[in-house]
Amino acid sequence: MYFYNMINKALILCLFCIVFFFGNYNVSGQPSLSQKNNIELIQPQYLKTGDTIAIVAPSGILKNRNDEVARAKKLLESWGLNVLIGKHVFSKDNHFAGTDAERCEDFQNALDSPNIKAIWSARGGYGTVRILDKLDYSKFLENPKWIIGYSDITALHNQIHTKGVESIHALMCVSLTKDLNEIKESIETFKSTIFGKPLQYNLKGSKYNKVGNAKGQLIGGNLTMLHTMLGSKTSLDVDNKILFIEEIGEYKYHIDRMLQSMKRAGYFNNCKGVIVGDMSKLRKNTTLWGTSVEQLILDALSEYDFPIVFNMPAGHEKDNRAMILGRTIELKVSKEKSTIVFEE
Repeated sequence: MYFYNMINKALILCLFCIVFFFGNYNVSGQPSLSQKNNIELIQPQYLKTGDTIAIVAPSGILKNRNDEVARAKKLLESWGLNVLIGKHVFSKDNHFAGTDAERCEDFQNALDSPNIKAIWSARGGYGTVRILDKLDYSKFLENPKWIIGYSDITALHNQIHTKGVESIHALMCVSLTKDLNEIKESIETFKSTIFGKPLQYNLKGSKYNKVGNAKGQLIGGNLTMLHTMLGSKTSLDVDNKILFIEEIGEYKYHIDRMLQSMKRAGYFNNCKGVIVGDMSKLRKNTTLWGTSVEQLILDALSEYDFPIVFNMPAGHEKDNRAMILGRTIELKVSKEKSTIVFEE
């Protein structure tokens, strides 16, 4: 009996040591998911006078959009930046700005060049997902740079996040109107973000706001693109993070269907909060949904206790404020007003 007890004690001690030393690692020796959730992402260097931005078109065709790209180049140069326009920006291949290979070539060249400090997407549309698995990020990870855009560019934001690097959700070249005063806030926050100035938003209140406070990394983008990524290696891990969503041109029942699908996939189980941007140009079905889109979102996420804030001016409207994806933020939500503060 004495030896039996000694053996039991030895086994318990061994088990304790295994759990203590290896409990935070999986069988491959890599950090566990819970560890990965809490790491800080790599922050690319902020821009300074004399730096170079590449303008590329990884997605939809830029038919008759030469003026907007020229306007973007002029704006960047007025800030003391150099501009390199991708070889295939104005290429055409049916729906796309060139073939998959051409669009990938421009983006890959920008990723690899040590002289380029940021990559700005000319437009979204559809097509980015077609080049995701063709891109090589090895040189980019040696020399990280800002990836900038929104809408379809959410696919790239997702991929960049899984690589452990921050990116910027902001306006694109085709967002630039003839009168830049119409989008003054969008341009000012874009400039402030790429040059590294502090970022904070005070949002107007909403009766739909779900009150509460949260802190975590900001992730997200276009809802359709987030839904498209489900089940892939570039699907976002939302655990302990704050999710931003925006959408354009969808039926309300489509929005509900996407949220329900994401919910069934466990997307929101450990989410810390949700920021809702613009839900633009929603289509009307012959069978009316019956509630506002805000109430739709609240109903879909009713079983969760995290805060939900509306009225974030970001998405497919002229007022499209810049946000750093992957950056830790503090979110404070009330019915009267809400604040979003980005850590420096």
